[in-house]
Amino acid sequence: MAKRDETRGMELIQRAASFAARAHAGHTRADGATPYFSHVVRVTLVLRHEYRCEDPEAIAAALLHDTIEDTPTDYDDIAENFGDGVARIVAALTKSMILPEPEREVDYDRRLSAADWRARLIKLADVYDNLSDMLQTREKRKSLAKMIAKAERAMKLAKGDAKRREETARAIAIVAALVKHARVFA
Repeated sequence: MAKRDETRGMELIQRAASFAARAHAGHTRADGATPYFSHVVRVTLVLRHEYRCEDPEAIAAALLHDTIEDTPTDYDDIAENFGDGVARIVAALTKSMILPEPEREVDYDRRLSAADWRARLIKLADVYDNLSDMLQTREKRKSLAKMIAKAERAMKLAKGDAKRREETARAIAIVAALVKHARVFA
């Protein structure tokens, strides 16, 4: 990557981190104490260091992946600040809250399967972090079983990408190992 492109990529990531920190300010994880921003940072670290994804738009989208769903931020805010590529990835990771629960999941899976491969890679990092968090806190079996099912759906959606993308093949293997470990507790 040329130095100029590398600098632009770092600036994009820094702006996304700052935006996400502001958007999630005051939000906490389910435990009521852990800042929510720690989740998006962990998802991003998994994407970058475990899955070895170096794509600046993917890293920025990982930082922003819950902003449309969980904050007043909308698609246009993301597109205006980070470009259409990042906005499309974040939108693909956003569930439509106007649909009832069963339809919402079907719609989400359909949109995610049609989206850019980077959205599915981020979803794998997201379920990895959520499942890891549940295992550390020894969540109830029902919740853990539900998260295992989400992880399995994410792996299934990304399976086609694994043939073309080394990052995705690595991600699926890492998530599959965690799912195998989680089954012991479910």
